[in-house]
Amino acid sequence: MTMLIKTLAAVAAGTVLATSAFAQSAREVRSPLVAIENEPAPKLVVDPPLMGPLAHGAVLIPYRVENLRILPVLGASALSVSPRVGHLHVTVDDLPWHWGDFSDSNTIVVVGLPPGQHKVLIELADPEHRIFTGQTVTFTVPASAK
Repeated sequence: MTMLIKTLAAVAAGTVLATSAFAQSAREVRSPLVAIENEPAPKLVVDPPLMGPLAHGAVLIPYRVENLRILPVLGASALSVSPRVGHLHVTVDDLPWHWGDFSDSNTIVVVGLPPGQHKVLIELADPEHRIFTGQTVTFTVPASAK
């Protein structure tokens, strides 16, 4: 029993030490309350759709944005906001229209697509709809999707 207690104590101490070694200081994370000089370019990282929901016909596309905050703000005056703000433009299958996503949910959701090959273009836009960057995701909705 004493050996078990010593082992558990050693594991707990190791966990505490490892956790504190990887912890970030609050100063290492940028505050959205302080303007940033020479902001780096916005970055968009898009993953393939989640396979589980896709098998049922629901397209859930995870994404991550860096160096830009997704907010429901438009117009020329918003261009001077720091840290930078913007939104997403989402286009399905090269249709002539798209929608703006201001939700910052980190997931694009599209349902009701017919079985077959599709593509979704996700673009990062400034408050005046100028595109910073974009990525296209291609996928197949299976015929068995219900």
